[in-house]
Amino acid sequence: MSTQPPRIEERLTCTVPEAARLLGIGRDAAYRAATTGTLPTLRLGRRLVVPVPKLLALLGATTPTTGMGGTDASPGEGIHH
Repeated sequence: MSTQPPRIEERLTCTVPEAARLLGIGRDAAYRAATTGTLPTLRLGRRLVVPVPKLLALLGATTPTTGMGGTDASPGEGIHH
């Protein structure tokens, strides 16, 4: 019995290199995009992570205000870079 890793849609965050692979860009380009704010990120201690709902919205796969628990966030609420 093999265990599959969770699909990206089932995760709350991913790493910058994982986001780079999904976007089809290089690791360095993803970190540059994170630095400029083009790629939404959160700093958790020393780690830089990408909120999956915002990444999927960037890709046009979903909206950033729905998904996690099915509740809508008002403008200005939620995760900020």
